[in-house]
Amino acid sequence: MQDRPENRASDEASAHWRSRRWRAHRRQAPLEAAGLAADAPALASGQRPTSPQPAPVPHRPPPTHPPRSRPVPSEYASPVPHYQVPTSHRPFAHSSEGEVAKILDFYNVKWLYEPRSFPLRWDGDRVTEMFTPDFYLPELDVYLELTTMKQSLVTAKNRKLRRLRELYPEVKARLLYRRDIHRLLAKYGFGPLVQGKLPPVEKVLLTRPEIDRRVAELGVAISREYAGQEVLLVGVLRGVFCFMADLMRQITLPMSIDFMSVSYYTGAGDEGGARVTKGLDLDLAGRHVILVEDIVDTGMTLNYLLRYLQEQNPASVKVCALLDKRVRRLVEVQVDYAGFEVPDEFLVGYGLDYLERYRNLPFIGILRPEEHRDAEGA
Repeated sequence: MQDRPENRASDEASAHWRSRRWRAHRRQAPLEAAGLAADAPALASGQRPTSPQPAPVPHRPPPTHPPRSRPVPSEYASPVPHYQVPTSHRPFAHSSEGEVAKILDFYNVKWLYEPRSFPLRWDGDRVTEMFTPDFYLPELDVYLELTTMKQSLVTAKNRKLRRLRELYPEVKARLLYRRDIHRLLAKYGFGPLVQGKLPPVEKVLLTRPEIDRRVAELGVAISREYAGQEVLLVGVLRGVFCFMADLMRQITLPMSIDFMSVSYYTGAGDEGGARVTKGLDLDLAGRHVILVEDIVDTGMTLNYLLRYLQEQNPASVKVCALLDKRVRRLVEVQVDYAGFEVPDEFLVGYGLDYLERYRNLPFIGILRPEEHRDAEGA
């Protein structure tokens, strides 16, 4: 048969569409494996989203077990068994991703590694730029992007995040810088910031008079809200002891106190995840419980403790924290009484420690171990 121009044009068009279908299949496959492919046809074909929507969350099936006598409030993030989280994934691109994954595993926070790519820019029907966050936490519906570069070099990632929020306003995404990752690791006693000599306190963030004044205000607020009732203060050892001792003396109500402790991630094969290492001596059933914390940052430990306390059928559970570091929050938890909202700095003093030091300082100061480490290496 003679190769006419119209035949060649038809063959080229067919090859073009076969190629587009193959690229769509390649983009669809990882989404289907993660159970997140409901909106994949438009994204995979490179079409510009006309009405950006968040990744749909599968319908939660009814529980097959008998309900508890007191259900866990919806504001606590609880494990969702219906998510089919893959048991394997391709290798991590950087060791920091593996360390963050271990911490998430320790707190039983389900995660998916690079499950979805978001088209950001187009040239006609062709996608010219995409953004693939490192982690998706399906139970919390939030994406995490990690960077180990210096903050001055992450302009491109910040630009992509801004573009992502413009096109997909319902998608929640967080960027963790190198200092965020190092401080998260240092909280558990390992990582690059725990090497070398102890750094000096750089500056005082909260003076002792400021702390005393705010603790007194928290005591008045609790006494007013629980007037005529008895409360049970539960402290989480060890950093809370300074704050709790001062707080209880400012509460003018009948009260009991108890303490508990929880295991922390050590990075050395923590089998079984987070667990309570010292339980409560008092019965919580039917009592008004106030969980007292020194600082709330990522929210993962607090979320675990709230679920643990709710299982013991108290009349109510509220949280009182001296410091609330909302900028670091990964798990949204309710802090009912907050002393101070603090910046994203490494804080020590008034019970807070760095490698078990600085707890006895009468003030709360800022420590920058990464700067001290860099100075030593200069």
